[in-house]
Amino acid sequence: MNKDQVAGKIAQGVGKVEQSVGERVGSKKLANKGVANQAKGAAKETWGDVRDAAKQIHESHKKAAFEKATQSRAKISQSVDDAKDKAEGRIDEFKRRHSA
Repeated sequence: MNKDQVAGKIAQGVGKVEQSVGERVGSKKLANKGVANQAKGAAKETWGDVRDAAKQIHESHKKAAFEKATQSRAKISQSVDDAKDKAEGRIDEFKRRHSA
């Protein structure tokens, strides 16, 4: 949970209290302010949800890119080792044919 989500939840709670108090004491202004604060809080919490989702997606892509790079390095390394082994085999064969 990020700070926008927390602040949004708090603003919604404060808004509910303001609305409830306003309605009980007959203050339309306070009740309306409470409803407005609830809406602001919901918007802030939603923004926090968006930020959190974006962060999760970024981390997921970052992890996938790292894994793909690791696999690519392993394949390249294996190709180099295979080429080296093949070359060494040919060198050994050449030496055998020409040493007699």
